[in-house]
Amino acid sequence: MKWTPRGRSRNLEDRRGQSPRMRLPFPMGRGAAFPRGRGPRLSLGGIVLLLGLAWLLGLNPLALLGGVSGAGPMKVEVGTGSLGGPGVGSSPQEEQMIEFVSFVLDDAQSVWSRKVRGYPEAKLVVFRDATGTGCGFGEGAMGPFYCPADEKVYIDLAFYEELRRRFGAPGDMAQAYVLAHEIGHHVQKVTGTEPRMREAQRRDPDNANQYSIRLELQADCYAGVWAHSTDQRDLLEAGDVEEAMRAAAAVGDDQIQRMSTGRVAPEQWTHGSSEMRTRWFRRGFESGDPADCDSFGW
Repeated sequence: MKWTPRGRSRNLEDRRGQSPRMRLPFPMGRGAAFPRGRGPRLSLGGIVLLLGLAWLLGLNPLALLGGVSGAGPMKVEVGTGSLGGPGVGSSPQEEQMIEFVSFVLDDAQSVWSRKVRGYPEAKLVVFRDATGTGCGFGEGAMGPFYCPADEKVYIDLAFYEELRRRFGAPGDMAQAYVLAHEIGHHVQKVTGTEPRMREAQRRDPDNANQYSIRLELQADCYAGVWAHSTDQRDLLEAGDVEEAMRAAAAVGDDQIQRMSTGRVAPEQWTHGSSEMRTRWFRRGFESGDPADCDSFGW
């Protein structure tokens, strides 16, 4: 991908030098997790860890993925640290990655500010290992996620190495897809799709997973809409679209289940299969029109 370093985004919050201290108002035990609809949206790599844990412990994967009804949110205290400058122990390679995610963040939000009237920009929080969020306690093991409560995207940059090594999806466009997908969740919050989906889940809990899948596929399509814009501006290089598609396929529920348990269980999907995710990304990329991303039929 052709990109020009522009320094740090004004919407980037660097917490790599901070140390969160967690206090739990309820005991952590079997199946304890973020309350349904309150915690960060698990995304990409984090689901592998949780599915594998559920399989090893004999738990219902949905209990870990969806959260426990009635549990209170975790309280988090965040220690002091750098919010604007380089994080503690930051390498030159990590600083270059900071500039890259800043570019993608600003570019994607510039596109959405033209497509959504009154679009409020999201913040991107870069952290190490764990941090407090408006949705509870967030960990790097969850993978990148969006918290609708504070309208921030959270990412531990170490995930990108996991994306390359464990998921077999290298390349800067694969990394950009990840961030564009999470910004897509912010677009859903802004346009009212995300709260409408939550209400649909409450009314129809038997089909809660299907609503979640539709939300994720729309975010994939929105990532494709942004990629279409970069293509129109001649920012894509040969193989970039394939990199993004490879990343989308690598994090399909079927692929992740094969990696973590060795079997595929469609009834437990929350994000969609590899085929579904790549198809919706391509739909947004070929169209460039958010109206073609209506995965709900609303």
